[in-house]
Amino acid sequence: MRVVNLTPHPITLVGAGGGAITIPPSGRIVRAQEVREVVGAVEVDGLGAIPVLAVSYGEPEGLPEVVEADTIYLVSAIAASAIRRHRPEIADHFFVVSDPVPDPEGRIVGARALARI
Repeated sequence: MRVVNLTPHPITLVGAGGGAITIPPSGRIVRAQEVREVVGAVEVDGLGAIPVLAVSYGEPEGLPEVVEADTIYLVSAIAASAIRRHRPEIADHFFVVSDPVPDPEGRIVGARALARI
């Protein structure tokens, strides 16, 4: 299966046997605008009212013009959520990374799995 990275960052996938591949950014980035609605407020001692927002995401932007059947696309969780909501007919082709791999200092250096949102 071909993998296309639609994020601005290189993504390293780590296989079960320990091998790894890094997928560079494709140059195309899928994004979605955040839509916020104030739905209430919470009173915080010493601070007063803090707004509570309902957050959703608008139409995804930057999608490939053609979604190839033999290709999976790596996107951010926000983009994946927007695709699932607004473009469900193609959502199964879009994945986020999961099961992070830390280095000895705790920095994330890769992922062992992919997930659908």
